[in-house]
Amino acid sequence: MEKNEQILGSRRFLPMFLTQFFGALNDNVFKQSLLLVITYGLIQQQAGSVSTLNNLAALLFILPYFIFSATAGQIADKYERSSLIRKIKILEIVIMLIGTAGFLLGHLWLLLFALFLMGVHSTFFGPIKYAILPEILKPNELMSGNALFQSGTSIAILLGMILGGTVISNSHGNLLWISLTVVAIALIGYICSRFILKQKVAAPDLQVDWNFFRTSFQTLKYAKSLPLIFLILLGNSWYWFYGATYLTQIPQLTQQNLHASENVVSLLLTFFSVGIGVGSLLCRKIGGAEVNIKMVPIGAIGLTLFAFYLAASLAFVPERTGDFIGIVDMFTLGASYYHVMIAVTLLGISGGFYIVPLYAMMQAYSPRSHRARVVAANNILNAVFMVSSAIFSILVLSVLKIDIKILFSMTAILSAIFSIWLLMRLKPMLKTEKIALENE
Repeated sequence: MEKNEQILGSRRFLPMFLTQFFGALNDNVFKQSLLLVITYGLIQQQAGSVSTLNNLAALLFILPYFIFSATAGQIADKYERSSLIRKIKILEIVIMLIGTAGFLLGHLWLLLFALFLMGVHSTFFGPIKYAILPEILKPNELMSGNALFQSGTSIAILLGMILGGTVISNSHGNLLWISLTVVAIALIGYICSRFILKQKVAAPDLQVDWNFFRTSFQTLKYAKSLPLIFLILLGNSWYWFYGATYLTQIPQLTQQNLHASENVVSLLLTFFSVGIGVGSLLCRKIGGAEVNIKMVPIGAIGLTLFAFYLAASLAFVPERTGDFIGIVDMFTLGASYYHVMIAVTLLGISGGFYIVPLYAMMQAYSPRSHRARVVAANNILNAVFMVSSAIFSILVLSVLKIDIKILFSMTAILSAIFSIWLLMRLKPMLKTEKIALENE
């Protein structure tokens, strides 16, 4: 923990950490407030059902990752990164002003356009933030830096959802307050970015290809030419498939299986986010400072076992009728509810164990001149896996009409199979790579 505190307080790391934190915070404040505005009809210009509009919003945010990730990776390798970050944060302020216009005018499509632009903003920021860590941190600090990044992002996501919901519920339909909130957070993020140290340019002679689709194909092709890196990217992307499957179902799980209110959705998301943060911080403490794979098998085992634990816990929750139960009831109505909360928390902790070493390995073993493009390939694959997760869940729950507990069990089995395959391929490659580095 002392090592984490030293890094967090350093000029090298703190401005980047805070810039990332406030960016993730604003993403989630804006997304959560928009979903609530749509769900509770605070804007009347609605052209479709609440479910359709919510799914459309989710699609619009992830769509830029498909389209722009490869180009974003090239730009992050070609130009000086601290300057790029400041320009991206200025763009965030402009986007939030567009969102403010959407809120104050009651214009849904303007808000959805702003959400799409926030997805573009996150797409261009992603390759920079992960490519910059190996530049500002020493090799023995990468695990700590990634642990802090993941735990900070988890906290920002959680606070963003809570803050967005709190401002909307307490403003009684006056959307000026949420507008002021998102613009203020964007301004704070820009101020933090002003303190990021100037970085060396990775590939100044690179010619940026503005053909988005060709660039995406070439970026994935390049990542695939690096067998170790591509395996690590697949491991990262599986985590997003797995996480999206569970997080997307938490509202339905809460309503149908727990017969609980919207506040319980926030409670379970809180346990999951806190679990990821705790797992991320423990990862370096238990696994050591050097970049290694030690914690990934433990995380993979947890992602399988605790998924079965959650499914079993839901099976013992008593059926209820009448009014939905609230947060207090979750702690007073019996052990079965405690088991659900514990299972969700342990899934989050296992996720932290699993993902932190993989992100650190992605940064450590990527060629410096192509590091941001490797992160871009990671973002494209993440988006593909998340969309695949949505299709898989719709097929299981809506088409085949299979119970949500079976969906969780199926995902657990798939996770076990994938993790065994990944680790069997990854361990010998990492051993060979380590020997090669020692011989240089």
